Amino acid sequence: MAEVLVLYYSRHGATAEVARHIVRGVESVAGVTARLRTVPPVSATTEAVDAAVPESGPPYATHADLAECDGLALGSPTRFGNMAAPMKYFLDGTGDLWMRAALAGKPAAVFTATASLHGGQETTLLSMMLPLLHHGMLIVGLPYSEADLHTTTRGGTPYGATHVSGIPVEAAPSEAEKRLAQALGKRLAETALKLAA
Repeated sequence: MAEVLVLYYSRHGATAEVARHIVRGVESVAGVTARLRTVPPVSATTEAVDAAVPESGPPYATHADLAECDGLALGSPTRFGNMAAPMKYFLDGTGDLWMRAALAGKPAAVFTATASLHGGQETTLLSMMLPLLHHGMLIVGLPYSEADLHTTTRGGTPYGATHVSGIPVEAAPSEAEKRLAQALGKRLAETALKLAA
């Protein structure tokens, strides 16, 4: 049995909703399960300490989650064309995994949600790919054989799944965004299964 870690940060729920569709895609592949995890927010007050377990939602990710997975789907909301600080903070602390090449050769995919159509979805996806490439991971995107990439008027890119949530945030992705997120999860799971074998 292969396992794909779906790891995300979400402030208002839009990225979390995309993560759930990634999970559906992952679990549509026989022989693959998904492990859903999040990361805690970062505080501007250095003395602030969050509880070890979130009040609701999936547990916080650990380095063991990364080391044990056969594939990784990484998601973050867009912050000025970049991943959010909590995800960057978490990834910045994975030097121990890098030192022992714990993620090298594993497939990875990325996803995001933004408030506006031109909010920097593609640059955010690229920013999340950089640490994964340094870890030696193999990036899986969405091919143009996915018909929705040709017709979507909201989210969806060849770099990964995206969702335009609007202002105020509307957490529900469009049908095309859902299909693309599920297609990315399925493609990542199929790749992880092949590589695990």
